[in-house]
Amino acid sequence: MKQYNKYAVVFIFFKGAVMIVITGAAGFIGSVVLKYFNDKGYKDILAIDKLGDKAKWKNITNKRFADFGNRDDFINALYDYHSINAIIHMGACTDTSEFDLDYLMSTNFEYSKKLFLYAKDRKIPFLYASSAATYGAGEHGYSDKMNDIYQLTPLNPYGFSKQLFDQWVVNQSKTPPYWAGFKFFNVYGPNEYHKGRMASVIFHFFNQIRENGEVKLFKSYLDNYEHGEQKRDFVYVKDVAKMIYYFFENRMESGFFNVGTGRARSFNDLAMNVIANVNSDANIKYIDMPSDIKDKYQYFTEAEMTKVRDVGYKEKFYSLEDGIREYVNEFLMKNYKIF
Repeated sequence: MKQYNKYAVVFIFFKGAVMIVITGAAGFIGSVVLKYFNDKGYKDILAIDKLGDKAKWKNITNKRFADFGNRDDFINALYDYHSINAIIHMGACTDTSEFDLDYLMSTNFEYSKKLFLYAKDRKIPFLYASSAATYGAGEHGYSDKMNDIYQLTPLNPYGFSKQLFDQWVVNQSKTPPYWAGFKFFNVYGPNEYHKGRMASVIFHFFNQIRENGEVKLFKSYLDNYEHGEQKRDFVYVKDVAKMIYYFFENRMESGFFNVGTGRARSFNDLAMNVIANVNSDANIKYIDMPSDIKDKYQYFTEAEMTKVRDVGYKEKFYSLEDGIREYVNEFLMKNYKIF
C-alpha cells in the first residue's frame, strides 16, 4: 500500500486532478477571484486558506471548488502535487499596522518564494498579490515598470515585506513561464466584512453612519492638504477579480501590474457618496490620526495604468460613484451579503 506523508494525506482526493490553486481563497480579494473563476466555468480549484476563528469562512459558502486545504499543510506537502496547472497566490498578511517582521517575512516573503519556485520547477503560471504599499509616499511616482522597483521606499513593515518579494522575483534568473505581480491600490467591496480595522473606509463609513450618524475622517497634517482631501486610488473588488482573470487567460508579458482606476479621489468624496446612498443627513467629523500610522500615512496614491493598457487590458473600471452605489445598496444594506 502506498504511503503518503502526514501532510499530503489531507489532499489525497486531489492527487490526480488538473487544478488551479487559489491561496487566500476565503479572504476578501481571494474569495471574489474564486467567484469570478466559478462564473467563467472553473470548478477544479484547490482553495487554500487558514480560517482560524474569523468569519471569513462565510466567503466560501456559495463558491465551487474541488477541495479546500489548510495553508500550512499545503505548503508542507507542495511537491507531492503533480497536477497543479496554475497558482493564483492571494494569501498574505494584509494588515498594514502589523509590526512583527518575523511574522510578515514568514507569511509574505518565505511562503511566496516557495510557491514561486514550485511554479518555476513545474513550469506553470504564477500570479500573485503585491501591493501599492510598496510605493511608499509616492516620491518616485506610481509606475509599475520593473526598472523602477529598487527606488521604492515603503512606509511600513507590510509594504517592506511585499517589496522584498518583488525584488527577489526580479533577481531570479529562472522563473515560471509566466508570472504577474499585481500591485493592488485601495480595494473595497463585498466579502471584506471579516477584516476588522483593515476593512475599507467605505465599510467603516457605512457602519459609522448607522451607529453614530456621522462619518469620521482623519485630519490632515500637511499644509497642502485640507482635512479630508487626502486622496487615494479606490478600486472595486469586482474589477480586481476581472483583471486577474484576464491576465490568467491571456498571459501576455510577465511583470508587475498596477490594479487601480488611474484616478485618485478624496476621502471627502467617499464620505459624501456613502452618506447619499444610505439616505442619511450624517455629518463629517475630522479626527486625530492614530499615532501608529501618522508617520506612515499616504496622502496621495494614483495608479499609473499605461502599462496595463499597453499590454491589452481595455476593460472599463467602476467609477467611485457606481462602485459605492452597488456596494452599499446590494451588499451592505442587505446585511453584509456575500458575493
